[in-house]
Amino acid sequence: MRFQIWRAINNIFLARSIDDGRMYTARIKGKVLRKSEAEYSAASVGDIAAGEPYSDTEALLTSLEERRSAFVRWNAKREMNQTIAANQDMTAIVVSPSSPPFRPRFLDRAIACSHGADILIILNKSDEADDAVREAISGYARIGFRTIAVSSATGEGLEDLRSLLEGRITAFVGQSGVGKSTLINTLMGTEQRTAGVSEKYNRGRHTTNHSLLIERGGISLIDTPGVREIEVPFEDESLVMEAFPELSGCRCLYPGCLHHGEEGCIVPDLAGKGGISEDRYTSYLRILESIESRRPIYQRKRGYGNR
Repeated sequence: MRFQIWRAINNIFLARSIDDGRMYTARIKGKVLRKSEAEYSAASVGDIAAGEPYSDTEALLTSLEERRSAFVRWNAKREMNQTIAANQDMTAIVVSPSSPPFRPRFLDRAIACSHGADILIILNKSDEADDAVREAISGYARIGFRTIAVSSATGEGLEDLRSLLEGRITAFVGQSGVGKSTLINTLMGTEQRTAGVSEKYNRGRHTTNHSLLIERGGISLIDTPGVREIEVPFEDESLVMEAFPELSGCRCLYPGCLHHGEEGCIVPDLAGKGGISEDRYTSYLRILESIESRRPIYQRKRGYGNR
């Protein structure tokens, strides 16, 4: 029997049978599920798993199907990759103009954590956005990312957002306090827990503490825990370039150039002369450096960020 994971808490899962539509409380048979790479999460919301029921309400999961997409972050405490959502059609990254303030570097890293899914950048609390924030979001639109401005307070953009979400599975991710859960409640008529922002630190308080798949009215959303910081997973650095489409078209002297200062690389000059965004290029270099810093010293490369 095949199951779709709807909720995952401490290796106990809420799983819906794809065969008969029934919900089961599911556990893992043995210590780990069979999959190609070790990671912190045994299974994640959105995963498709094989298994068998052993009662009317309980089932054992034995293996995972290959994921077609995922949002994966680096779990610094466990020093392992951690999948937050899987098999989504789209990753919606929710940002706010203030409280907490808009952070382009966070947005760049969140984009780099998503693979195999379309990216949608949602400027939430748009009624609070000034011209500088709106122009920054427009910059992402100019390099090919889909963006939308919405406000639960004024209703701006909500119907357009619903149209983008219909018929798809969308993972919602963002910093704590950007209003992600409030936005989901507005869209879905749900009652996800919400909280304000710490006045002392201007940072959000965590309210959603686990991922959850929600379906209503033709829309399927994966609500994920808000975070204050996010790190790109430990992987092949060439995958990071997928989050920076403006770099992928640069033709350097050697094929496979990672654009971090190698001989014959043209990108540093382009960034210095305004051919590409210098801020985005710096963000790209910092992501590469963070991945490289996790390797043993003897395996590290030289040249990251040589500008």
